[in-house]
Amino acid sequence: MDSIQFFCNDTNSSYRLHTNRKKIRTRICCHILTFAPMKKQATIRQATSADVQSILALIKELAVFEREPDAVVLTTDDLVRDGFGEHPSFVCFVAEEDQQIVGLALGYPRYSTWKGKTMHLEDLVVQEDHRGKGIGFALYKRFIHYAHFLQVRRVEWAVLDWNQSAIDFYEQTGAAVLSDWRTAQMDQHAISTFINQYPDENI
Repeated sequence: MDSIQFFCNDTNSSYRLHTNRKKIRTRICCHILTFAPMKKQATIRQATSADVQSILALIKELAVFEREPDAVVLTTDDLVRDGFGEHPSFVCFVAEEDQQIVGLALGYPRYSTWKGKTMHLEDLVVQEDHRGKGIGFALYKRFIHYAHFLQVRRVEWAVLDWNQSAIDFYEQTGAAVLSDWRTAQMDQHAISTFINQYPDENI
């Protein structure tokens, strides 16, 4: 890891504390991650609203990798509103190479009743033709450093059980991959069905 070249044009002082959060299914495309140094200088920086088109394209590429190509309903307007307004719901770091965004790490704050403040890594992805250069690790590294800057007590994410190379990578970096927990979620349809079935007259 000491040989990793990590280029960044933002500093700790530019970090912003994000207070809103959403609980959504975590998606990580991580067969791309290695300990190899970046073969070409890539800039890792905090994303801006001007990056949302590229961010959405990477999110869709990740959905294809995870065999859910039609799952993304998010729009660029959603990203601008939720990530770059007065109270951002997430933080996003991007990897830029030759003025092109080729990867991202996106996450948001959570709160644990056991640990207190934590961070959730939602998406980590690098464009297919830019993998194997160490860019994925550089993004991962930046996100962990950001979480440390916020003094959280845990960083958490989910990884698909068939993505063994990603599981191996995370364990090599010191992460514990828990096999005795399962992710539970309600999509928009399930939420609406629940609300109709169990109305709350106090709301």
